[in-house]
Amino acid sequence: MTEETPGFDEQSQQPDVPSGAPTDDAEPKAADTPSAEGAAAPAGDPGREAALVAQLDQARTALGERTADLQRLQAEFQNYRRRVERDRVAVKEVAVANLLTELLPVLDDVGRAREHGELVGGFKSVAESLETTVAKLGLQQFGKEGEPFDPTIHEALMHSYAPDVTETTCVAILQPGYRIGERTIRPARVAVAEPQPGAQTVKPAEEPAEAQDGSENKESGGPDEG
Repeated sequence: MTEETPGFDEQSQQPDVPSGAPTDDAEPKAADTPSAEGAAAPAGDPGREAALVAQLDQARTALGERTADLQRLQAEFQNYRRRVERDRVAVKEVAVANLLTELLPVLDDVGRAREHGELVGGFKSVAESLETTVAKLGLQQFGKEGEPFDPTIHEALMHSYAPDVTETTCVAILQPGYRIGERTIRPARVAVAEPQPGAQTVKPAEEPAEAQDGSENKESGGPDEG
């Protein structure tokens, strides 16, 4: 029998470890060593900060421009809305004025019928309804006897002189005028009277002075003759 050498099997079963392989003790040291990139890049880079500041300024400039554009568009839209509303109101007023102008002859006939006592029965109801409707649309009648003549709202068809007036006065309304708000759609056609030419009003304060002058002349006996 061959005797076995003790410890031979244990040494033969162990794997061969290469001499250049790193050991476990070397791994923590490698992990603790900083990388080359980290050592090359400093914590605060002035060039990178300047680039970020430039980008921020560009963003702020762009934001300001977009805000100004938005404000300008909003102002233009508000002006457009006001202009459209103003045009709409103007078109409505013109349309209503044209309609009421066409109805003025009918209103003149109603007025003449009322003056002659012919506004009775069903015709009276229709006439009153028509006058109420045009009044709701803003039509106003003007022109009265005795008011001063105003060439902007009156049209003089007859002219005369009268001693009892102190200025040009409307003495008769031949055809009433009509307006819508401040807009006159037809002037009042009137007969006017002016004061008599050359007529002067005697001032009562001058009479005692003249009488006093006459009494003084009488007391002094008048001017000397020769």
